[in-house]
Amino acid sequence: MTGSRHAVFSLICLFAAAPAAAIADAQFDKALAQQADTAANRRKLSQPAPLNPRQSGNNTFQFALANGLQVLVIPDHRAPVATQMLWFRVGAVDDPAGISGLAHFFEHMMFRGTRQNPDDTFSQTIARNGGETNAFTDHDYTAFYEQIAKDRLPLAMKLEADRLANLDLSDAHVGPERDVVLEERRMRVDNEPQALMGEQMRAALHLSHPYGRPVIGWAEEVRHIDRVSAQDFYDHHYAPNNAILVIAGDVTPDEVRKMAQDAYGKVAARDLQPRAENAEPPRLAESRMTIVRPDARVPLVSRIYRVPSYSTGRPGQAEGLETYAQWLGGDQTSELYRVLVEQKKLATDAGAGYDGNARDAGEFSVYAVPRPGVTLEALEKAMDQVLAASAAALPKASDLQRAKTGLVASVTYRRDSQFALASAYGQALVIGLTVDDVNDWPARIRAVDAAGVQKAAQLLNRKEAVTAYLVPGGAK
Repeated sequence: MTGSRHAVFSLICLFAAAPAAAIADAQFDKALAQQADTAANRRKLSQPAPLNPRQSGNNTFQFALANGLQVLVIPDHRAPVATQMLWFRVGAVDDPAGISGLAHFFEHMMFRGTRQNPDDTFSQTIARNGGETNAFTDHDYTAFYEQIAKDRLPLAMKLEADRLANLDLSDAHVGPERDVVLEERRMRVDNEPQALMGEQMRAALHLSHPYGRPVIGWAEEVRHIDRVSAQDFYDHHYAPNNAILVIAGDVTPDEVRKMAQDAYGKVAARDLQPRAENAEPPRLAESRMTIVRPDARVPLVSRIYRVPSYSTGRPGQAEGLETYAQWLGGDQTSELYRVLVEQKKLATDAGAGYDGNARDAGEFSVYAVPRPGVTLEALEKAMDQVLAASAAALPKASDLQRAKTGLVASVTYRRDSQFALASAYGQALVIGLTVDDVNDWPARIRAVDAAGVQKAAQLLNRKEAVTAYLVPGGAK
């Protein structure tokens, strides 16, 4: 499963990292100092977990193995099942220059087998034991998971530990899997006009920052992946000291510690490729583009802003943006939909979203689909009027409360899912946040007031944005 942070499933809470860096030259030194502080904070948040299980809030427990593997346990005794997730601190930002898509390629390669478990033995064994397995890749991480009966959890751990240490990266496996990735790209991106537009917009938005590279990779660069580059990437990123193991299910911390030690404790730590701390280049003006595609089904106006986020934004900024996105365009009761679709009847759909699942810049997006006969220019003008009004006036108390209730309710509903629980905690930890950030998120959303939403609206800066029109071929 190709897991871009822009399309990855909704988790218990959405996280982001790093304020936008639209800074004049005179302020650049200050920005660099702030980024240094950010790096220090990340190092502090990522200190090794204790060697013995220690409760870390809301019935979660953390510890570490001697080889550096960090472990989080989330006991859930409602059914005799367990979810195992292994999160690696490697993603598309770590792709070598000229070989974009290498991290995503490994999402595939890890299912290619080892000498002990060749070819698709891994997946077949999990399936024969009643389990499910898959993986996803993002700019900042790659994650693998199994959902299986509790008594088969040691088997799932043993299989994961084997491919962590002994992956078969022969030419016979690398070449065919590279072709599989290229075909996936053709199906999911090259033949999907909206996916292509989003890819182009993010390349323009993030300038030289690696968030501008697609997780799946540029096709021309994916073709350069070979056995040598794959082996080097595996040797310097896939290691217990670069991973977080999250177990949710009918287990105790002591049980998980014994199972993890038996399976993963035998895997040696490796010398890692240091992760770069990427500065956000300043943007001096809005970027605009028009993409004309004969396979586009409907016209569309879309805009993405580079914005502050959870890890490095000032207190309350990210929560304000999250709430603002829900109020502005989260569903059919939102402001954009009400004004553009119901009142002015200019659009058939409209919405907004705040995307923060990252170590660096977050993104705030808005879009609208015009009714027949309405130009994209007229629709964009009306959309901008809604944005301007929200920056100038406080939202109604009832509308704000409805937005916050919707956000918090979505968290409550998903707490019944082991997978959602493991995903939320794993994602937070792998991008440098903490268990408390997950646990406290509903309370922080409830604390957002009308002034906080207005301030969030005022953070949207057109210099920090890319606006695009998608036009069906031949349309004007």
